[in-house]
Amino acid sequence: MKNEPGLDEDSCPKKEAYWPQKGRILALDPGTVRIGVAICDKDRKISSPLEVWTRQGNDPDKRWIKRIVDKEDAVALIVGLPIRSQGEEGESARRARGFAHWAHLATGLPYQMVDESFTTRFAESALWEMQLTHQNRRARRDAIAAQMLLQGYLEAGCPPGEGKNPE
Repeated sequence: MKNEPGLDEDSCPKKEAYWPQKGRILALDPGTVRIGVAICDKDRKISSPLEVWTRQGNDPDKRWIKRIVDKEDAVALIVGLPIRSQGEEGESARRARGFAHWAHLATGLPYQMVDESFTTRFAESALWEMQLTHQNRRARRDAIAAQMLLQGYLEAGCPPGEGKNPE
């Protein structure tokens, strides 16, 4: 995954503010309907898909994200940022940034935005190779995309000690 767009060391945020040097990172791949979720181990070596949450509205979503952060002992968030193939941000990126800020306010955790270019496409391809039905692929795709996002982030060497608290 080191060769995937947006996942090399140059794309990692510089050490500007608080970013926990130890602990589990929760990856969120927000869409308009679903949020893919992945988590890494406390040593930040390997990531695993966790779940796909279907959005239900501000209050239920806030209860959900607090519950998952507590259950998984997450200390930080990374949020997928959709960058267009020409390198600029569009409406989807604006929504992702808004979601990241919302998640930060809901959990109190610092976050980083990470280019998610092609992760959903890669996830779909991997699930297709497993010969899953369309319904089974759709049920897993967003969590697998979040896992690919997080694993690429870990392999790029971004943590520990890099990132920013948006406040």
